[in-house]
Amino acid sequence: MIDYETLKLVWWGLNAALLIGFALTGGFDLGAAALLPFVGKTDEERRVAINAIGPTWEGNQTWLITAGGAIFAAWPLVYAAAFSVFYIAFMLLLFALFLRPVGFDYRSKVADPRWRTTWDWGLFIGGLVPAILCGVAIGNLFVGLSFQFDDSMRVSYGAGFFALLNPFSLFCGLVSLSMLLLHGATFLHLRTDAHVQRRARTAVMVWGLVTALLFALGGVWIKQMAGLHLVQIGDVNGVITPLSKSVQAGEGAWLTNFHTWPQAWLAPIAGIGGALLAALAGLLRWRWPAFLASGLAIVGIIVTAGLALFPFVLPSSLDLNSSLTVWDSVSSQKTLGIMLGVVLVFLPLISIYTTWVYRVMRGTVTIDRIRRETHTSY
Repeated sequence: MIDYETLKLVWWGLNAALLIGFALTGGFDLGAAALLPFVGKTDEERRVAINAIGPTWEGNQTWLITAGGAIFAAWPLVYAAAFSVFYIAFMLLLFALFLRPVGFDYRSKVADPRWRTTWDWGLFIGGLVPAILCGVAIGNLFVGLSFQFDDSMRVSYGAGFFALLNPFSLFCGLVSLSMLLLHGATFLHLRTDAHVQRRARTAVMVWGLVTALLFALGGVWIKQMAGLHLVQIGDVNGVITPLSKSVQAGEGAWLTNFHTWPQAWLAPIAGIGGALLAALAGLLRWRWPAFLASGLAIVGIIVTAGLALFPFVLPSSLDLNSSLTVWDSVSSQKTLGIMLGVVLVFLPLISIYTTWVYRVMRGTVTIDRIRRETHTSY
């Protein structure tokens, strides 16, 4: 059997991989929906953009659902505390996501322009709001969340929803939005033609530069922030409670791992470099390189955040020692082992299914195509 310490590290990596999988797949359909009013000036142009993401957006949500289930199974304390602190934010996220299935399914049921325009704005909100809220959630991990455990391991909560809307977290929301707008733009640039493609190409160049700039500024900001440092903890290969460790705060502590492991700097380099390469590829009209470069930027940005926080998963602003880490927030060794077996079976299946779907749905979406395929287009 795999030892407990290794299982804890493996599940940190698996949860990160699932979130990256959602950002790479669901990210471009969120970004494309948020770009809908700007890349489509007519009803048919907006239909082109919608049909580029319509056949696959629902399957992309599999990664998000799987990530939520994995966090519940592997990090139950994180799941409980996070869903309580982020309760209102998660409800806003869910209601924004609710606009997507009804928008895709109902938009073309009625030919009335007002009806279709209403659902176009619904799809826009369903792409914009989740993109921002995901970044706000990540930003609050660096600021710290208002929860703490008492001696009996009962959790209590402090500040409410509006405390989550602090300057750094809102800034992270902008980074997340620009990152997904870039990814959505590269996808539309890849899958469409004519006016929609030209506007998407412009968006690729703009949001590639904006993403690189905002991400770099975020690194400078984090350097000035107070981060957490794990001073003492028990045997990480055994069962540890959150209160059995000692945590201290210090300026620039979120960059400690990058100083300890210099190779970790490859992640932020990939984040900035990928965004700049996407902008350059857009300028040169290289469609596939632009899409792959935006994916590299997403991986680099998310991995950078994960490495900066490691080993912390859910830092606390009320009591530093209550902060949850990779070592003390996990399920039992047996649970992690069984779930690892499940993941090793189903994760490849999800990947194979996703690859097959994109292969079947490949090709350029044009106005002539949606006019011709009225029975299948949105």
